Amino acid sequence: MPDQIADPSVAPSADLSADLRGDCARCFGLCCVALPFARSADFATDKPAGKPCANLRPDHRCGIHADLRQKGFTGCTVYDCFGAGQKVSQVTFGGQDWRGGPREHARRMFDAFPVVRQLHEMLWYLTEALGLPAARPVHPELREALERTERLTRQTPEELAALDVAAHRQEIGVLLRRTSELVRAAAGGKGKGKGKGRSRDRRGADLIGARLRGADLRGTSLRGACLIAADLTGADLRGADLIGADLRDADLTDADLTGAFFLTQPQVNAARGSAGTRLPASVTRPVHWTAGG
Repeated sequence: MPDQIADPSVAPSADLSADLRGDCARCFGLCCVALPFARSADFATDKPAGKPCANLRPDHRCGIHADLRQKGFTGCTVYDCFGAGQKVSQVTFGGQDWRGGPREHARRMFDAFPVVRQLHEMLWYLTEALGLPAARPVHPELREALERTERLTRQTPEELAALDVAAHRQEIGVLLRRTSELVRAAAGGKGKGKGKGRSRDRRGADLIGARLRGADLRGTSLRGACLIAADLTGADLRGADLIGADLRDADLTDADLTGAFFLTQPQVNAARGSAGTRLPASVTRPVHWTAGG
């Protein structure tokens, strides 16, 4: 994977990005088995880790995929494994299905999946960072981190189980924060908003239900901000850092997220938007935005 980024000043290739997107046809339905979920607004039933979802078919496909939202499984529609499912299924375990084998084999696969999922999420951010021209000063370090993280994803199940993912994430986080500072500074988002004293650093801010209609949030750090049900109608989020921001039910109708970075598909899927919402090229417009779901 890393050797596809020979020149760090060039945006990542489409093939690399494709490796970091879930491919259910090459996965054994790991997210539907390995992960637990609790009955809530996101899931219609309880399910413990390691138990197949009642909707999982023998061919590892979802039996209600087209009706997940209507049947109370909204949480499934906003989940993305960042390609970890097919990596664990086809690489870590060489295409060996968890069905029909010894229980220990299934357990090892289910234990490896969430670890690789976290590593693949880091790869997604690092790949995006390498495509940001303003982050060129740290591109060599980003590329080294990407290569190192990719090597970790190819470890044995035992090595993955012993990996200190939190420590590795912390290392990557330092690089991503430096990337954010460079990119936001180039977008005019470093420090305070000119003349208005507006803070461009809203990291971890509690913005639940905030009225931000038409707000100028250009170059703002919204890292880890809680924007649940916030009204961002027509807001200007160009060049904003959205890593880890909680956008569940946030209204992005007609908002401009052009150039917003570290925004993932699960975040977009969890929000509400419209045909007028402008998105970065790294994510796609959710079907339910135009279907009224």
